[in-house]
Amino acid sequence: MIEQAWLIPLFPVISFLIILLFGKRMKEGGGYVAVAFVGLSMLVSLLTIRDVFSVGRYESEGISWLGSEAFRFGFLIDPLAAVMLFVVSFVGFLIVVYSLGYMHGDPGVQRYYAEISLFIASMLALIIANNLVFLFISWELVGLCSYLLIGFWYRKPSAASAAKKAFLVTRVGDIMLLAGILVLYAKFGTLNLSELFELAPSAAPATLTLASLLLFGGAVGKSAQFPLHVWLPDAMEGPTTVSALIHAATMVKAGVYLVARAYPLFTPESLFVVAWIGGITALMAATMAVVMTDLKRVIAYSTVSHLGFMTLALGVGGYAAGVFHLLNHSFFKALLFLSAGAVIHAVHSQDIRDMGGLWKRMPITGTAFFIGAWSLSGLPPWSGFWSKDDILAAVYGYSTPLFIIAAFAALLSAVYISRLFFIVFTGKESEAVKHAHEAPRVMTVPLMILSLGALFSGFVRFAGFEEFVLNTLPAELAEHFAAHEGGHGFVMSLSIALAALGIVLTGITYYKPVLSAEKIRTTFKPLHTLLIDRYYLDHIYLFFATKVVKDTSTVINAIDAYFIDGLVNGIGKATAKAGEVMRRIQTGITQDYASWLLLGASLLLIIARLTGGAA
Repeated sequence: MIEQAWLIPLFPVISFLIILLFGKRMKEGGGYVAVAFVGLSMLVSLLTIRDVFSVGRYESEGISWLGSEAFRFGFLIDPLAAVMLFVVSFVGFLIVVYSLGYMHGDPGVQRYYAEISLFIASMLALIIANNLVFLFISWELVGLCSYLLIGFWYRKPSAASAAKKAFLVTRVGDIMLLAGILVLYAKFGTLNLSELFELAPSAAPATLTLASLLLFGGAVGKSAQFPLHVWLPDAMEGPTTVSALIHAATMVKAGVYLVARAYPLFTPESLFVVAWIGGITALMAATMAVVMTDLKRVIAYSTVSHLGFMTLALGVGGYAAGVFHLLNHSFFKALLFLSAGAVIHAVHSQDIRDMGGLWKRMPITGTAFFIGAWSLSGLPPWSGFWSKDDILAAVYGYSTPLFIIAAFAALLSAVYISRLFFIVFTGKESEAVKHAHEAPRVMTVPLMILSLGALFSGFVRFAGFEEFVLNTLPAELAEHFAAHEGGHGFVMSLSIALAALGIVLTGITYYKPVLSAEKIRTTFKPLHTLLIDRYYLDHIYLFFATKVVKDTSTVINAIDAYFIDGLVNGIGKATAKAGEVMRRIQTGITQDYASWLLLGASLLLIIARLTGGAA
């Protein structure tokens, strides 16, 4: 089946076209068509993944574009692609099924299923692309679909604004990605990934460092890494199913995947930058998640933080650990978002201060959220623990300052997700939740399946996952990283202790109040304000856009209008005026011409006489 892998993105494309053309006449706006074709894509993905275990790696011959071998587009299936195909197709399928309940009755449901089908197709094409141009085209389609879906309820000013913000911020990264692609083409004359990996060892380290940092710039935008992380929390304006798909399987995972895919092109210098950007992002986002009161925004900052963990792992050489966390994160993050969607569907609010005691009224959703929260917090034996432990072990052997940052971010992960669970699902019922009830079966069944993933996906670590993923890399590189992968007794103990400490601290603040959350906020008010205002980065960017860019543009416009245009227009006006004066001389009357001739001759005689007299 691996040779027919091109069918994987094709099925969702067919779904997109059918729903776009005929969705209005279909039940649920074509929702069942989306379920069927995304399901077929998942089936082909699973069969392809089965073949990867026996074949190992397959690359198609491809089709030449513009008659150039450098632009020969085919597909590449290897262990890394297999992991991503499973994540996108399986989690994407469950989210589309869940959407049948969540989006029921929405007037834009046809547009929703068309766009989400194209979204999944674009991400699947990105995964199997064997050429950087093919990857970039898919990359841009992913960005377009995210823009459309974040702004799905475009009549809301906040949704339209969030969509534009996501589109513009990620374009900064896309420009860097395109520049990196151009550098590689100028150096190697090819953009085929396999050929680039073969030629990379012969290139000057400075060239590879520049190219890989530019590629990473694209990942920083797409995967919401510091300082381009500001778009993702605001992207919560779209439907919660869109948030789940963006965070768990598509948009933000594309950046991490790009770094993992292009890993043989990265140098130690560029990986150093990758590691520090990942560490800073993991910590900054975790601190902001602790103070937010919007249910989806807390989970969004959690995503930014854990994307930082994945990036950090790749930067320090924990290749398998980073990909492993990507896999586990897809389950517990989709589970958390879809559970949040069920809560919002029942309570009609996203403010956690309006919630409380929901576990009694929504036991399935509450249990699913508890499993997702436990996994994210990093307590054993659930999935998040195993990959988080591997990441901390990889960082421990790389840099002490980065290890301290990662450990503190891990502690905060347990704090913010436990805070969310205690406030929303335990305690006294608020007025807003008294009429809440469990979500329909079409929504709860995907939650149950994702719960199993969040519980048990971590155990693939003991089924040779590390060795399987490392087979993606060239042999020498894989052997090098295999020697550095693996757990560490001290790190594992510390990891468990940090998660337990975070839950205990949160429990005595929100579940059995020994500490007062209000008193903590008052005591650390300046810090709380800093975090609520998100380190003022949005203010800085807004100031830069409105003051620096706009004011500079105003000055340049004034120079252009009054100096450059004034000079050019002045010369034109002077010429026209001179022409106007000269035109009046041309009367067509012979006597006038004779008079002008006589006047000219007289002037010449006078000048000659005066000149001769002077001599």
